[in-house]
Amino acid sequence: MAAMTLNSVNFGAAKAAKFEYVGLKVHQNITSARPHSVKFVPRTLTVNAAEAQGGGPVKKMGKSDEECEAAVVAGIIPEAPPVPPKSAAPAGTPLATPLPLSRRPRRNRRSPVLRAAFQETSISPANLVYPFFIHEGEEDTPIGAMPGCYRLGWRHGLVEEVAKARDVGVNSVVLFPKVPDALKTSTGDEAYNDNGLVPRTIRLLKDKYPDLIIYTDVALDPYSSDGHDGIVREDGVILNDETVHQLCKQAVSQARAGADVVSPSDMMDGRVGALRAALDAEGFQHVSIMSYTAKYASSFYGPFREALDSNPRFGDKKTYQMNPANYREALIETHEDEAEGADILLVKPGLPYLDIIRLLRDNSSLPIAAYQVSGEYSMIKAGGALKMIDEVRVMMESLMCLRRAGADIILTYFALQAARCMCGEKR
Repeated sequence: MAAMTLNSVNFGAAKAAKFEYVGLKVHQNITSARPHSVKFVPRTLTVNAAEAQGGGPVKKMGKSDEECEAAVVAGIIPEAPPVPPKSAAPAGTPLATPLPLSRRPRRNRRSPVLRAAFQETSISPANLVYPFFIHEGEEDTPIGAMPGCYRLGWRHGLVEEVAKARDVGVNSVVLFPKVPDALKTSTGDEAYNDNGLVPRTIRLLKDKYPDLIIYTDVALDPYSSDGHDGIVREDGVILNDETVHQLCKQAVSQARAGADVVSPSDMMDGRVGALRAALDAEGFQHVSIMSYTAKYASSFYGPFREALDSNPRFGDKKTYQMNPANYREALIETHEDEAEGADILLVKPGLPYLDIIRLLRDNSSLPIAAYQVSGEYSMIKAGGALKMIDEVRVMMESLMCLRRAGADIILTYFALQAARCMCGEKR
């Protein structure tokens, strides 16, 4: 035990109170009379040295708040750790006059706790939608250009992957089918076959996971022998209104199977209003529409088209997808989709188009979605494999940037990996 000298109190003619401590607590009650005429005399306080130095908890001695306060008023101040010394600057640091700054933003960044308290943007597994490539086979086929992604067997691999995603809080998926070439036609009729790959898959997933939110892709390119999103005229022109007619039948077929959200990615004019009318006419008022509002004719889609074998057989998609150089045009698409009844507005690609995400966020009260496309995914994967970047950190930063720009939800092939990071898992 270490001895420490403190002051005791003599209250005039009253009997002097003797304070004996074990740890930092008084043993005897304090008596007082005539609180005037206070005189301090040295007294001895015995404390546990380890506890006084912060090496262990201070024992409670059962004293009331009033008794503790009276001791402090009497000048008997409990021991506390000393003021920490200032950290020394490295040798050679110049002597500089402090800058006359009234505001130093770094003050709010100086510790992990403060940074977390003032973080403006957050992300959770609930913000992620997991895209799946599905096919008729039983085995899962690796996609060469997208490390870690597969064409999943719709009855086996897909069900297992959905279960893994749900385990870490990802409960929204979007389906993209690899359709057999023998079923592809110039008009894409397989798109609205009620027993086609997508409707069967929806029914299977809803039977096993009733609360799973299923988004579907509404477009003809997986079903078209020409590889375009719409019906192609013999001179190469993509027919707009005739394509929309097919898309309406496709959306109704998906809704009938149990889809929660149909997502027209075709970029035909007027398709959102037509889909809304077709769904409502069939009693599917509850089914949402996520419109690919600003889908650009981007070079970032290459790995996706390999995954579905859906490259155009000729030409490109620039007559219906947007010009990557255009900004204001996205507002035209936004206003049209809102007026036609879209429930969610999507921007594709994601990271190269943060300005477009922010444009939609600032000009619409509807939820905004961003698609972190296959090219974005594959570049991060390739950079990580070559040890040029930290894959996990770049993955999480890219997703946070999409959220910061204004995306409410993100379609990303990183959904499972990112959610596991958020949940503290390392797999």
